[in-house]
Amino acid sequence: MEHLINRAWWAMVLRGLLALAFGVLALAMPGISLFVLVMLFGGFCLAEGILNIAGAITGGDAQHRWWALLLQGLVSVAVALITLLTPGITAMALVFWIGAWAIITGALALGTAVRLRKVIHNEVLLGIAGVLSIVFGVLVFIRPGAGALAIVTWIGIYALFIGVLLVALGLRMRKHRAEVTVVRPAHAA
Repeated sequence: MEHLINRAWWAMVLRGLLALAFGVLALAMPGISLFVLVMLFGGFCLAEGILNIAGAITGGDAQHRWWALLLQGLVSVAVALITLLTPGITAMALVFWIGAWAIITGALALGTAVRLRKVIHNEVLLGIAGVLSIVFGVLVFIRPGAGALAIVTWIGIYALFIGVLLVALGLRMRKHRAEVTVVRPAHAA
């Protein structure tokens, strides 16, 4: 896990920045058509999935549990491909895709946060992001009949919160990396 933190902090920051950009676009243009929403969501999931996979590949090895990050990336890429290859998807189907994606990736993020807290003391940001994802996904399933405009607004708010949390976590991971780098040579002397 230490190796993953040292090498993959940048992927977490990029994921957060993508979520922030997606959230700003969704809130700035709430009247966008469902087709544009489908394309934005598909592009966001694809970019996030690729970054997760890259983070798992560059940060993982046989001794570390990088599989959750890889699985989260694969789920995001699969949802992106299905979304982008079927742009005629109905509003209700998109709502359920978004809800399922949020629940699955939230559960995986929560699992990663539990392991990460053993490396970064008192780390809760990824856990909060995971819980928010699960809550958002459940709310989407409870109220699927909400209009597309309301869904766009909620997706935008969700993306902003997740983006801030992921950028903050990535920066904490980078700081932890710097602290570990400074501490290790002192132990060697």
